[in-house]
Amino acid sequence: MRISTNTIYQSGTNQLMNLQSDLNKLSIQTATGKRVNSPADDPVAAARILELNTAKDQNANYTNARKTAETLLETYEGNLTSVTDTILSIQSTLIAAGNGSYTDAERAKLANELQGNLDTLKGLANSKDSQGNYMYAGYATTTVPFDGSNNFVANTTRTKLQIDVQSQLSVTFTGDQVFGANGNNVFTNLQSAITLLNTPITDSTTQAAFNTGLGDSIEKMQGSLNMVLNTRSEIGSSLNLLDTLNTTGDSLDLQYDASISNLQDLDYAQALSDISKKTTILQAAQKAFVATSNISLFSLI
Repeated sequence: MRISTNTIYQSGTNQLMNLQSDLNKLSIQTATGKRVNSPADDPVAAARILELNTAKDQNANYTNARKTAETLLETYEGNLTSVTDTILSIQSTLIAAGNGSYTDAERAKLANELQGNLDTLKGLANSKDSQGNYMYAGYATTTVPFDGSNNFVANTTRTKLQIDVQSQLSVTFTGDQVFGANGNNVFTNLQSAITLLNTPITDSTTQAAFNTGLGDSIEKMQGSLNMVLNTRSEIGSSLNLLDTLNTTGDSLDLQYDASISNLQDLDYAQALSDISKKTTILQAAQKAFVATSNISLFSLI
């Protein structure tokens, strides 16, 4: 069987190119610290790495959504803590107003205190968040929730965030949910109590009307407090859920990192050994190629 000079050259060239390609690949791997730098390095591993990175990115998106949810809920909790304190102060004032020895002037003074409480509550209900959106306005974030007549005039739809692959969480609250519906909200009820305290008691009839009205105001204020406390209870449960999901998300992130590392990270000791071995083989092949390429029939004459 005759082997042409061209075939000898081509075979030697191919061998050298393959060895050089292997060394280049090893050089890239040691530089990046990654065994898989392109799909060609390991198609199966590359596909799995892509899948894991996609899942890791999605997990990061959920983590960011939960951080946003926590910030919003904590903002509401701070606001509602002030609302709770104000309503408790109102209840205390209303109970004190039942003192039978109080004069009309003393009840009017209490009414003035309640007016201050009403202004405080109204301000809290019409608060804005750090983004400049009205907190209790639903989707109508630029609309003042409660108008001058104490009516809720914004939107009743709550914002939800996707906090993991299976769960959405409501992260906003609307004015009607927290402070009551039109005609029966904490503001109108408190305004009625203020009017009651400003009304002089002149006889047994007005005294009876006052007693009935005061009892009704105290009862309604307790109802308003319950609405606020129910909202705060929901916030507490939501924050607990977020804590649980954050723990799960952190664990998932570690699992993704470990799986990606197992598929992608380079064994440096093995890589350096392979570089040394490939370099030795390449040098030997180069010498052999030079020696072979110098052989001709003329050198034998």
